[in-house]
Amino acid sequence: MQAPASVTDTGIVSFRDLIDFVAHVADCYPIDTAQFPEDLIQLVSLHHEHLGSELREKVVGSLVLLRRKDIIDSPRLLQTLFPLLISTPSKSTRTLLYQKCLSDLRTSNAKTTNHRLNRTFQTVLSNLLTSDRTSPKGLWAVKITRELWKRQIWTESKAVEIMKEASLAENEKIVIGGVRFFLGGDKEREELDDESSDEDAIDMGKIKHQIGINKKTKKKARQMENAVATVKRKERKKKQPHPLNFSAFHLLHDPQGFAEDLFFKHLQNTKSRLNLDQKLLVLQLVSRLVGLHKLTIMNLYSYFIKYLTPRQPSVTSFLASLAQATHSLVPPDVLESLVKKIADEFVSEAVAPEVASAGLNTIREICVRQPLAMNYTLLQDLVDYRKSKDKGVMMAAKGLLGLYREIAPGMLRKRDRGKDATMGLRSGERKEQRFGEEAIGQIEGLELLEKWKEEENQRRIAAKGDDVEPGPSDDDVDDADGWEFDEDSDSDSGGWQNVSSDDDAKDADRIGRPLKKARHDRRTSVETEEDEEDEEEDQEEDQEEDQEDAEKDEEEQDQDADKENNPDQASEAARLETAVSSLATTRILTPADLAKLQELRLAASINNALPASQRRRAAAAHQAALQRHVDDPLTAAEIEGLASLSSKNTKEQRIAIAKAGKEDKDEVKKSTTARRKEKKQEQGKSTTNREKARKKNFLMTLGKAKGKQKKSLVDRGKVLKAHKERGKRGGKRGNKG
Repeated sequence: MQAPASVTDTGIVSFRDLIDFVAHVADCYPIDTAQFPEDLIQLVSLHHEHLGSELREKVVGSLVLLRRKDIIDSPRLLQTLFPLLISTPSKSTRTLLYQKCLSDLRTSNAKTTNHRLNRTFQTVLSNLLTSDRTSPKGLWAVKITRELWKRQIWTESKAVEIMKEASLAENEKIVIGGVRFFLGGDKEREELDDESSDEDAIDMGKIKHQIGINKKTKKKARQMENAVATVKRKERKKKQPHPLNFSAFHLLHDPQGFAEDLFFKHLQNTKSRLNLDQKLLVLQLVSRLVGLHKLTIMNLYSYFIKYLTPRQPSVTSFLASLAQATHSLVPPDVLESLVKKIADEFVSEAVAPEVASAGLNTIREICVRQPLAMNYTLLQDLVDYRKSKDKGVMMAAKGLLGLYREIAPGMLRKRDRGKDATMGLRSGERKEQRFGEEAIGQIEGLELLEKWKEEENQRRIAAKGDDVEPGPSDDDVDDADGWEFDEDSDSDSGGWQNVSSDDDAKDADRIGRPLKKARHDRRTSVETEEDEEDEEEDQEEDQEEDQEDAEKDEEEQDQDADKENNPDQASEAARLETAVSSLATTRILTPADLAKLQELRLAASINNALPASQRRRAAAAHQAALQRHVDDPLTAAEIEGLASLSSKNTKEQRIAIAKAGKEDKDEVKKSTTARRKEKKQEQGKSTTNREKARKKNFLMTLGKAKGKQKKSLVDRGKVLKAHKERGKRGGKRGNKG
C-alpha cells in the first residue's frame, strides 16, 4: 500500500488471501486480531477510491464476515458502509454496499425488532434528506426505506416521515421516488407477502408417494424431514396473530400540512422542474390525501379547470384525481362548476361515445362522494342519455340514474324514480342528505339479522310442537337466568314501603320502565325525605327532557306527513327501528352472527325475481363492491370503464378472443380420464399398473399369455385364492387400514 506502483499482481492476490484468511480465523485468536477490524475500516474508508475493485469487495466482504461472527456490531458496520455507499463513484461497489446494508438490517431484525438500530439508521437517512434537498444522495435513503417497508421490517411512522421528506425535496428523482412510495408501497408489500406464501408450497402427498414408490435413501429421508419441518413452521406462522400493517397514509402526523406543501411546492409553483407526468403523480397523491382524510384545499379544485378538456393528454387520470379529491365536506358550489364543465366538455351529442361515457362515469364518481354537487336541471339532461344507442353511454347514464334513486330520489322526475325509490320517499326511508350530515354509526343490515333470528325462533317453536306458546328465544332465556324474582311478595301487605333511590332505580330498570316514570311514581305515591335541592334538580331535568321531547315531536310531525296516510308502513318502520336498537344495544354479535349478516346482506342486495344467471352476476358484482377498501385508489381505467363497450374490436382482437374461446371449448371437451391424468402429472405421480399394462408392447406380453394357457386347473385355483387373500390385506403392500 505504501508503494502501489511497484506492487505486482501476485502481491495483491496474496494480500487479498491474507485478509480473507485472518477474517475467517479472527474468532479463534481474539487477542492477536483485536486491531484487525479497525485496520480494515480505516483502509476502506480512506483509500476506497484507489483500491482495486476486487480488493475493495474483499475488504467489504471481510467486514460483513466479522459482523456475522459478532466481532463487530451492526451499528459499527453500517456507520462504515453507508458513507461509502453515498460517496463512492464505482457502480459495482454501490450495488454491493446497498445489498450488504439491507442484508445486515434484515438480519438484525430477524428474530425481534431492533428498535435502537432502526431509530439510529432512520435518523441518519432523515438527516441525509433534510441537510441538502437538492443533492441526489438522498435517493439511497428512498431506496433503502422503500425496500425495508416492502419487507415489513420498517412499519412505523418514522419510515413514513422519511418518505414524506423525500416527497418535499427539490431533486426530481427523489420527489418521484417518495411519491411512488405513497401511491404503491402498500400494494408492493401485499404482493410480496402473497408471493412468499405461495412459492414455498409443499405437497406432502407427493413427497410421501415418491418415498413409498422409489428406493429408500438417506437423501430422500432428509428431504422428507425438511418438508415436514417446513410445513410445521408454516402452520405455526399461520396461528400467530396477524401484524397490524397500517397504510402509509394513516401513519402521517400532519396530512393537511403535507398535502398543502405538495400542492403549493410542486403544482402551483411556476418554478417547479417537474414535467406533466410527474405533476400528475403528485396530483394523484394530493387527491388521495384529500379524499381519505377529508382535507380542505380550496385552490385544488380550481387547478383542475384548465385540464378538463377531451384534448388534454392523460385526461382520464385528471378526471380520476378530481373524483378522488371529492368528499362530503367539500362545499357543493365549488364542485357544481366543475361538474358543469365536465358535462359541457365531455357529455354531448358531438363528442365520441368513449368521451361521453368517461364524462358520465366521472360525474357519477363525484356524486357518490358529494351528491349535492348536482343540480336538478343538469341531472335530468344527463339521465336522458340512458336512451342512447351506444351501449357504453347508456350504461354510464343508467349508473348515474341508479345512484340518485338510492341517495336522492327527490331530485329525479317521478317517472324516473322507480318503484322502490318512490315507496322509500313515501315511507321516509330515503331522505336527501344535507351538507355536512354524517350517517349514524350502525351496522348495515342489522334489521335483517333480527328478522332472521325471529324466524328461526318461530321455526324452532313450530318444530317442538303446536301446543307450545311462542316465547323468548334461547338467548333471551339464558339472559333471564341471571334475574332474581320475589315469589313471596304479597299484594295485601297493607301499606307502602319506603325504599332507597338506588333500589328504586334497579326496580325501574327491571320492569323496563324509564327512570323518569319511576321517579314520577315515587313522588306521587311515596313521601320521600329528599332535600329541596335534589327536588329542584329533578324538576329541572324533567323540564329539559319535556322540552327535548316536544322538539322531537315537532320534527317527527314534519317528517311523518306521509306516514299518517300509511299507518301500516309507519308502524313497520317503528317496529324495525325498535328491533335494530334492541339488537345493537343488548347483544354481542358472535363471528357466526357476522358471517350470517354478510350472507343476508348479499341476499338482500339481489332481486330474487331475476333469472338465476342474472342473480349470480349481481351477487358477484356486489361481492366485488364489498371487497373494495376505502383506501383503494380510483384509477383512470375505472373512469374509462364502459368506454370499451363503445369501441369496436379490431381484427386482431377478434382473432385473439376467438382463439381464447376455442381453448376453453377444448378444455370443456376433455374426458374425465384425461383430466385425471393431467392432474396426476401436475402432482408428479405416474400412471397405474393397469394403464402401463395396456400401453405395453404386444410382443412383450406373448410369453405371459402362453404361460397362462399352460396352467392347470389347480394352478389357476391357487392364483385366484392368492388374489383373494391379497385383496383382503389391501394389496401387495398391505395398505388397507
